[in-house]
Order: sequence, then structure tokens, then C-alpha cells
Amino acid sequence: MDQIATGKFITQKRKKQNLTQEQLAGRLGVSNKTISKWETGKCMPDYSIIELLCKELNTTLPELINGKENEKNIPAYDNKQIVEMIKEIQSLKNTKILFIGFILLIMGGIMLALSQMFGGTDIQDFLSGFMLGISISEMLIGVLFLSLYLAHNKRKK
Repeated sequence: MDQIATGKFITQKRKKQNLTQEQLAGRLGVSNKTISKWETGKCMPDYSIIELLCKELNTTLPELINGKENEKNIPAYDNKQIVEMIKEIQSLKNTKILFIGFILLIMGGIMLALSQMFGGTDIQDFLSGFMLGISISEMLIGVLFLSLYLAHNKRKK
């Protein structure tokens, strides 16, 4: 699945329907920035909206995923299978965010413990303070990743 090709295909189909990003966004219940991210290949449409997107763009799911019109229009998968694959991919991305958050929290805790072992000379005090700063940063970023994970899961329900 090529996100750039899919994005260009979305742009092409949207323009063919004489729709602006704002109009398409309104029909789908998303922001025009979301449409822009799809069209530039920065992200893919969520599985919960992809069938409606296909309907609005007058295209099929296999064509959208492939980023081009299929002259024969013989899909290798049916729409339900494709939606399930997209759902699984997005679920794996969420799991990755959760995993990174926990790793950062653990690394931050380890660095915090290590920073307390140093001290005495000016250089050791500097290293201790530096490690303390890194540990706090890691833990804050870890909390941010966990917050993103929780916010995304809350939004889906």
C-alpha cells in the first residue's frame, strides 16, 4: 500500500467530483486538514470512514488502496476484508505507540536511578544533573505517548 499513490488518487477523484477539501471533509465529518494529510500521503483514512470515502469519491476500496483505477475492476479482496486489514494496521500502530510510551517511562526511571549514583566532583555533579534532565524528558515523552494512546482509544468508542 503506497500512501503517496493513494493520496494522489484521492486528490484526483475529489477534483473529478468537483469537490474542495472542505466540502469532502464536511461530507465525511472530518477536518479539511485531515483530507490534506491523506492527499499528501502523511496518513491514511481511518477504517471507520474509508467506505464512506469511497462512496463520496465514486470509487472502489481496492482502487483507493492501490491508488489507481482498475480497468478490470476485479478486486483481490472484498471490501470487508480490506476494512479489516486497515483496522488491524491501525491497531498495530496504536500498539506501537503504547509500547514506545512504556519503554520511555522505564528508561526514564532507570536514568533517574542512575543519576542518583553520581555526585561529588563538579564533573560528576554535571553528569548527575544531565542524566536527571534526560530521565525527566524521557518520562514526560512517555506520558505523552500514553496520553495519545488513551485519547485515540477514547475517541474510537
